[in-house]
Amino acid sequence: MTALKEYVRLEASALWRAEPGAQRREVIVSLGDASLTIAEFSGRALAHWSLPAVRRANKGQRPAIYHPDGDPGETLEFREDAEDMIDAIERLMRTIDKRRPKPGKLRLVLLSGVATVVLAAAVFWLPGALVRHTEKVVPMVKRDEIGAALLSRITRIAGQPCVTEEARLPLRHMALRILGESRQDDLFILPDGLRTTAHLPGGLILVSRDVLENYEDPDIVAGYILTESLRAARTDPLGDVLDHAGLWAALQLLTTGKLPDSALDRYAETLLSRPPETLPTEVLRDAFDRAQLRSAPYATALDPGAERTAVLANGDAATAANTRLVLPDADWVRLQGVCSG
Repeated sequence: MTALKEYVRLEASALWRAEPGAQRREVIVSLGDASLTIAEFSGRALAHWSLPAVRRANKGQRPAIYHPDGDPGETLEFREDAEDMIDAIERLMRTIDKRRPKPGKLRLVLLSGVATVVLAAAVFWLPGALVRHTEKVVPMVKRDEIGAALLSRITRIAGQPCVTEEARLPLRHMALRILGESRQDDLFILPDGLRTTAHLPGGLILVSRDVLENYEDPDIVAGYILTESLRAARTDPLGDVLDHAGLWAALQLLTTGKLPDSALDRYAETLLSRPPETLPTEVLRDAFDRAQLRSAPYATALDPGAERTAVLANGDAATAANTRLVLPDADWVRLQGVCSG
């Protein structure tokens, strides 16, 4: 439809040329429902032009010349006195053009949508996905290297790990008792800077000297070590390092096999300052049962009388017969003095 009711039927004279080189003829042009009808003065139709296919050959100039889209050789030339017809055609052409699909605009919208999705993926999905991928592909030997590099940085703040000849074997016995036979060298006692315990990639467990010296019961220290090993097992320690280090550090680890020194330094400082994660009571009780370790001393040391630790402490009653000695008294005394020697 023409979309302009006042121009449903409008006529004007014009000069029509059927093809290039043909003689121009004076004709009557009628603006109809959706087309221009070109006819002789007798009324015989000569041609019909679809309005959506009409094009202006000399925009803004007079006399106004039009042609069908794709056929500039056939033309209609309107005289100056056909202003109403020219105005009607121009308005209809603008209306039709607004309704016409815009492939360029559609492409722009589609490209903008794709770009938005890609940008969102880059911002929200890619960093996490890259970190998770890096966790999966980094071999154990590289995790050991990262753990050792972090330990080296931590000791600059917290001091060198405590070690004496007398306490070396008791320390290995404690690691054997709680961590297992393959991890007898994974336990380190730090003289300062650490609240209680922490863990590093490669299976390293760090223990503050205060944990050894503030308690007389080796089961309490064993409880701290066991709990920290559970934290390390719940989430990949390397993933924690990468989450803190960021996307570019993860990329550098993938491409060069090394983490930036600045990322290691920042993580070492964070590890020493943040509080340890609180674990569910049920998880702790099951772990103490499997380790054949008394949970009551550890629970009481953590928070005497609190409901959560009370539940953990009460769990000893059912498993008392299955508990095993952590260390002989002589070994425990030597281990307690590891940072005093």
